Amino acid sequence: MSFQQGLSGLAGASKSLDVIGNNVANASTVGFKSAQAQFADMYANSMNRSGNSPVGIGVAVANVQQAFTQGNVTTTNNPLDIAINGDGFFRMQGSLTDQSPMYARNGQFQLDKDGYIINPSEKGAYLTGWLGTVVGGDPVPLKIDTSNIPATATTKISTKLNLDSRLTAIDSTVVPFSPTNAASYSSTTGVTMYDSLGNSYNVQTYYVKKTTAVTPPNTDWDVYATIDGKLYPTPAAAVATPLTTLSFNTSGVLVGGATAGTFAAATLNGPFVKPGATFPAAIAVDYTGTTQTGQAFTPVAQDQNGKAPGVLSSFSIGKDGSIIGNYSNNDTKVLGQVLLVNFANPNGLSPLGNNLYTATADAGQPLVGKPTTGQFGVLQARAVEDSNVDLTTELVNMIVAQRVYQANSQTIKVQDTVLQTLVSLR
Repeated sequence: MSFQQGLSGLAGASKSLDVIGNNVANASTVGFKSAQAQFADMYANSMNRSGNSPVGIGVAVANVQQAFTQGNVTTTNNPLDIAINGDGFFRMQGSLTDQSPMYARNGQFQLDKDGYIINPSEKGAYLTGWLGTVVGGDPVPLKIDTSNIPATATTKISTKLNLDSRLTAIDSTVVPFSPTNAASYSSTTGVTMYDSLGNSYNVQTYYVKKTTAVTPPNTDWDVYATIDGKLYPTPAAAVATPLTTLSFNTSGVLVGGATAGTFAAATLNGPFVKPGATFPAAIAVDYTGTTQTGQAFTPVAQDQNGKAPGVLSSFSIGKDGSIIGNYSNNDTKVLGQVLLVNFANPNGLSPLGNNLYTATADAGQPLVGKPTTGQFGVLQARAVEDSNVDLTTELVNMIVAQRVYQANSQTIKVQDTVLQTLVSLR
């Protein structure tokens, strides 16, 4: 029986060395999880076993178990590298038509020629998730949408200023307003607005402190405007028409005209609009928050809600898995959502190679969710999770396995010597 025991010991030690060697070989493999050979002793069955304990017949490999502990996170320069910090696996599929799920901790990804996010294996498995802003439903291969964002026509301009109360009033009957005559206005500022095709227009507004007050003791300021240098609303008018009039009380608070300024769509679509485009709606000019004080003229804030067309310039992945597209017009858009999958028993996953696993009944049902929620980990873009192999531990284990192999070979050698002695007895 010693031969069988020794042979099983050699097989077990060899298997242990195989596992250790595989760990060492994958010490630099991103997302790799180290494994350990687990053993069980063996006994021969007996129908009429007495009270004495039987002698075992050797050892068997009970299991090769992987340790799904967290590996170190290392930063990279690839925006598509993603590390999972915590529990969960990336969900992959083999092709666009093969929807059989596979799972991975290796977050090294790249784009294929069609914009799909794939891993670097020979055939390229597809990373799955949810497209756009939808969270939930059946996962699909994630694709970076490179289509442009259409233009958004301006419908509101918000302007917040401080007008200088110390300036001398201008008598418009003596000095009529003209954008080409700096003496005819007190201050000026500009903003860009957009039509339906994203054409830009320079809107310049001029502020004229009036010599009379409509409701004393209020102080009034007439607001005039030009669009691309053309006087609004009538470019050829001999006398300009104010866009609105701002009135302030003695505390410098705006009491009139805060939202009275309006660029009418019908007027804009005349001499101001560029060929092929329109202004689909009137544009409100909001002066809420504008003040008049004894300080210099200051544009405090100026904004408008239109945008030029946008071209995708870059994208980033958030810790919650959101894929955010950044566009040339400074706009952003959610392109998709990376999901994570977790299992009650990750050791029930079966390795497929290429850093991929497939689920078995022992793993339990896959739990799908969004990173940072519930039991799912956090994602870190431009980073990868290193192998969790501890080389120091593996080298020590290798020495131990080598000694075990040598010791089992000695039991075979001794048994051989015993048999030779028995055979030589005559």
